[in-house]
Amino acid sequence: MATLEVNIGQLKLKNPVMTASGTFGYGLEFQDFVPLEEIGGIIVKGTTLNHREGNDYPRMAETASGMLNCVGLQNKGVVYFCEHIYPDIKDIDTQFIVNVSGSSPEDYGECAAHINALERIDAIELNISCPNVKHGGMAFGTTPEGAASVVREVRRRYDKTLIVKLSPNVTDIAEIARAVEAEGADSVSLINTLMGMAIDIEKRKPLLSIGTGGLSGPAVKPVAVRMVNQVCKAVKIPVIGLGGICTAKDAIEFFMAGATAIEIGTANFLDPAVTIKVKDGIDKWLDAHGCKDIHEIIGII
Repeated sequence: MATLEVNIGQLKLKNPVMTASGTFGYGLEFQDFVPLEEIGGIIVKGTTLNHREGNDYPRMAETASGMLNCVGLQNKGVVYFCEHIYPDIKDIDTQFIVNVSGSSPEDYGECAAHINALERIDAIELNISCPNVKHGGMAFGTTPEGAASVVREVRRRYDKTLIVKLSPNVTDIAEIARAVEAEGADSVSLINTLMGMAIDIEKRKPLLSIGTGGLSGPAVKPVAVRMVNQVCKAVKIPVIGLGGICTAKDAIEFFMAGATAIEIGTANFLDPAVTIKVKDGIDKWLDAHGCKDIHEIIGII
């Protein structure tokens, strides 16, 4: 068996396969389908400073080779997470990472400070695709300045491994990656969803309640692989790849493009055991090709 351990900053993963935020709940919802301790890391659903109801229904729609969603970060807030969810996950033998969202840098910082106090949570992932309510609703992650402002504030209040999830809805994603690296990010993950829209031609209105939503699934994979490769060439910190990964072959493409680890998202809805199948498939591929360590193929192209 090949060695699959990787490091993301100070975060040590037993294997490089993680779950993407918003597609795996808090992990507990999947424990009847898959041994959670065999997953390299579980990134829990988006967590905000305060309770959020999310958007109105319908907020998910199937598309060709993917899906659209506009769930809107529905969650009960960080205090609820710390008091009610954390006690149930803290002793599971894998890395749990909290995806943090906010509407201002101060919101992000305060939410991160709560997570910083949790002994068994060693990393957070910042979702900077959220709208900046102080500046007209433009997402933080669409400008280097906006992305940097969030990371700067969070880094001031958070001292563990900091992963920043990058939006693909930009002109130059490498520029955003360099900006967050300069402010102290330990890693970047990409891509978040691509903005999309679908229309019910009989009802003559969008399928989603707010009109647009995030496109994910196999349809976005070629874009994701290209952006991961771009960012790997632009920064020195580890890059986590995601976007349309359904099989070990998909994952290996991301590793060869330069990713140190990967996240699986939409595929969890199709097969709740996909993470373990991908992890085992990576191991078999490495053995079949005479590789003793996952690092032998990372960035090989």
